[in-house]
Amino acid sequence: MTDSSLHLLIAQRVRELRAARGLSLEALASHCGVSRSMLSLIERGESSPTAVVLEKLATGLGVTLASLFEAPAAAGEPVSRRAQQQSWRDPHSGYVRRNLSPAGVASPIQLVEVEFPPLARVAYETAAREPQVHQQIWVLEGVIDITYGDELFRLDAGDCFAMVLDRPMAFHNPTGDTTRYAVAITTIRS
Repeated sequence: MTDSSLHLLIAQRVRELRAARGLSLEALASHCGVSRSMLSLIERGESSPTAVVLEKLATGLGVTLASLFEAPAAAGEPVSRRAQQQSWRDPHSGYVRRNLSPAGVASPIQLVEVEFPPLARVAYETAAREPQVHQQIWVLEGVIDITYGDELFRLDAGDCFAMVLDRPMAFHNPTGDTTRYAVAITTIRS
């Protein structure tokens, strides 16, 4: 999938999710802290939003970041082939995230693989959300520093970190090598 077609997919998902919640551009912009003009550019597929902006939108829409990359599917295949998995590069940090989970399959779990460049850093300011989102990060190669609220955790290859997305967090690769990790995400609805 090309960058432009991925931007169009994100645009379609944001429009659909906003419409399903009955939100105007102004209401969503106010709710998630993204300017109306930026939101309009994203919905037209004319922007290359950063991971931080997309996380704010996902939080405002009550979905996971991974769900913004899902293509609509009527009935899903239980197998997600690598050639069809969506990849997206954050224009700010250069990190690449790839949705691993099969689209259109009813599952409470989403899997994502991330390649985090040397010395890259991404900080998410979002706090508690409804519904509650849990994720676990399993480092496959390299090292990643995760700041979760006021605590700092260094993870090496093989380490796994569980968290609830309920406070600000930051990811930093302190090394000169790319770090690769898998993220398992689940949403708990009340």
